[in-house]
Amino acid sequence: MTEALRAGIVYFAVVFGAGFALGVVRVLAVVPRLGERWAELLELPVMGVVTLVAARWTVRRMAAPTRAQLLAVGAIALGLLVAAELAMVVFVRNLTVREYLASRDPVSGGAFLLLLGLFGAMPFLAGVTRRGPPA
Repeated sequence: MTEALRAGIVYFAVVFGAGFALGVVRVLAVVPRLGERWAELLELPVMGVVTLVAARWTVRRMAAPTRAQLLAVGAIALGLLVAAELAMVVFVRNLTVREYLASRDPVSGGAFLLLLGLFGAMPFLAGVTRRGPPA
């Protein structure tokens, strides 16, 4: 399980770092031109590709991962990502979780939730498609 924990942390860090950088670009350059909804919707496919690449890269570095390890990698990374997102909302944006959820655009917010689910599942999906189903 130590390998899964390490892989989950690395996977989270890569995707969170890319998301943070893209978020800065989105807020400073795209939102003023296109608005919040379209800026977020344009960012989502890029983050989807980042998620896929990061998951495949992470899984390739694991020594013969099992299905349980792959699921653990996704769950660990998803937990860290949700915790980081909520910490940013509460401590940086000074919003309550309820205020944050109420402020989300229903279209881009829903797409974001789908991408979060994909983020959590991607290590497993990448591991299964790598060389057939793991043990």
